[in-house]
Amino acid sequence: MKIIDAHVHFSKIESFIHTANNISLVDCSYDGYYDEFNENGIAASIGMGVEETGEGNFPDTSCHNPMILDLENERPHNMYECIGINPVLLTGITKDEQLGKIEDYINNNTVVGIKLYAGYYHYHVYDDIYKPIYELAVKYGLPIVIHSGDTYSERGLLKYSKPLDVDEIATVYRDINFVIAHLGDPWVMDCAEVIYKNSNIYADISGLIVGDKKQVNYMIKQKLFMNHIKRALVYANDYKKILYGSDWPLVDTKAYIGFVKKLIPKKYYKDVFYNNAKRVFNL
Repeated sequence: MKIIDAHVHFSKIESFIHTANNISLVDCSYDGYYDEFNENGIAASIGMGVEETGEGNFPDTSCHNPMILDLENERPHNMYECIGINPVLLTGITKDEQLGKIEDYINNNTVVGIKLYAGYYHYHVYDDIYKPIYELAVKYGLPIVIHSGDTYSERGLLKYSKPLDVDEIATVYRDINFVIAHLGDPWVMDCAEVIYKNSNIYADISGLIVGDKKQVNYMIKQKLFMNHIKRALVYANDYKKILYGSDWPLVDTKAYIGFVKKLIPKKYYKDVFYNNAKRVFNL
């Protein structure tokens, strides 16, 4: 079975590297990426652009736009790019310059989407600061991935990362496909309702577990946890709107695929693991 991993992080962000080395036990080098993804049938992945100006600074309000895959070499040949946005610099005298750089990058690179780090940056996604970004998404036909739910940093503010916020913009920007990352966990039922209500909202199921194979298998045995996710997927009632993602390198790929297979009815595997991401990101 071919798989598209619709949510990965391949960058020099210190917190991701620490997790890979000490918690998920994943080799997040180029060789490690190719070995792990080839072994598990990952035909393509979508890397979320994010940067930090100093070790441990993420979420970094100083990063210039767009935030990209800050790799030492070219990105892997089968990894597409979803550029990240730092909204802090989309104000005042820097606004036009920053927007110009974002549009130039879109015009000169293979960009398949835009990533908003709601919660990490302290703006609601319906704040006017993001209006020019939504206009660019409409102009270039790009989907927008929005972080939702728990933040992987204590400096995040959860009031900005609730999936119900996405309902506010989906009703205005009907021409944009929005992907709620991480199923909005722990607010998975709110996410399910927003998916159910809006034809232009999808969700990925990345990052629901952080850890190695042992940790994933432990969580699979926790009925309350599994039912917490399954209940939302059943309520959303449309597996064509659910995208497989892992949040690699925060979790062991093979184990996470096994976890997702226990959440999704087998007849929807091809859609969740491949077709939906291919369609939403126009791959």
